[in-house]
This record gives sequence, structure tokens and C-alpha cells, in this order.
Amino acid sequence: MNDTAVLLGRSLRHIVRSPDTIITTLAMPIAFMLLFVYVFGGAIQTGTTGSYVNYLLPGILLITIASGISYTAYRLFLDMQGGIFERLQSMPIARSAVLWAHVLTSVVANLISVTVVVLVALAMGFRSGAGVLAWLAVAGIVTLFTLALTWIAVIPGLTASTIDGASAFSYPLIFLPFVSSAFVPTGSMPGPVRAFAEHQPVTSIVDTIRRLFNHEPVGTGVWTALAWCTGILVVAYVLAGISYRRKIS
Repeated sequence: MNDTAVLLGRSLRHIVRSPDTIITTLAMPIAFMLLFVYVFGGAIQTGTTGSYVNYLLPGILLITIASGISYTAYRLFLDMQGGIFERLQSMPIARSAVLWAHVLTSVVANLISVTVVVLVALAMGFRSGAGVLAWLAVAGIVTLFTLALTWIAVIPGLTASTIDGASAFSYPLIFLPFVSSAFVPTGSMPGPVRAFAEHQPVTSIVDTIRRLFNHEPVGTGVWTALAWCTGILVVAYVLAGISYRRKIS
């Protein structure tokens, strides 16, 4: 635990010294939110009352996380190429501390980004009737989703042969919300697209967060969302561990 804390401090100092990382991460999701609310929002029928930003925000939060975790792969790749891992292996520290430091740095950075996006949404008219417990539930789901995607990011960070390859993996994750209920109800989509949208993880997660924000019953959808996040996390963690052991052996 102490080893992880020390390395976490190192990674966080890198972010503080390079705030452009968080700024770059925030640029795209905020641009999407401005574009869809102020340009496309008036033409999109969601079948719900209230501002379109209320409908849109859950999906934007997931895009923010998907955008942010690419920097985890980027920083991990730089450490691998810079020989940091080899130097740390010669010290009496836990081997897992290196990876966990990068993962926890990602969680902290992404939660900061998500908070900024929520503040921007509030300035754009977002309003929620959710109580403290609902907000805590949203924070828990967002954190779990961040952990799951971050462990996915660890894999290309360890195995990529170029820096572009290390970060490019996040592009499909960023655009996955576009084929979900994040921007429009899935009922408006043609058959095959609708079937995919309704059975991919983003839709269940977005719908659960949206219901929590609207202070509505989440039903069984919350268990589907948690199952997706947990399943992705477990699989990614195992694969990342295998990649790490192969890399340092």
C-alpha cells in the first residue's frame, strides 16, 4: 500500500505539472455537449420533458472517461520505454504497485474531469432532482466504469509498439456512446442498430445514471449496468496482469 501511495504521488505530480492533459481530455466532451445542446438539440426528440442537456449529460460523462483513459495508456507506455519499470524492479517494492499507481491516477484525473463537465452542464441548464444517495450512486457507477476502462487502457500501454498505438485504442470507446441511448432513444433506430444499441454496456449504464439524475426508479437496469462494469473490470484486470507478467519476465 505504501509503495502504491508513493508511486501515485509521482504520477499525480506529473499531471499537476502538465495540466494540459486534463484540458485536452475535457475539450472534446464539452465540445460535443455544446454542439448537441445548442445546434442539434432543438431537432432531437427524446420523448422526455426538460432540457436536452438533462438527457445528454450521462452519455457525455462516459465519453469524458473514455477520452481520459487514453492518457493512462500513454503515460504507461512512456514509463515502459523510459526504463522506469526496470529500475523499480530492482527495488524492494510490490510489483503491482506500479500498475495500481497508474490506475488510481486515472481515477483521480477522470473524476476531476467529470466534475468539471457536470459544472459546465449546470451552467448550460442541467438540473437534477436527485438526492445525496442518488448522487453517491452516480459517483459509484462512474468510478467503477472508470476503473474498468482504465484496466483496459493498461493492456495497450504495456503491449503497444508505438506511442500512437498505445492511445489510439480509445477511439472506439469514445464513439460507442453514439450507438446507444446516450444521444437519442434507441427506439428511433433501425432494427439491427437498435438491437446492438440496446444490448451493449453503454446503454444500460447511461439509462441508470439518467434515472438517478431524474430521481426515478432504476429497476433492474442498475444490476445490468453493474454487471457490465464488473465483468469488464475483471476481464481487463486479468488480461492486464498477464500482459504485465509477460512484459517483465
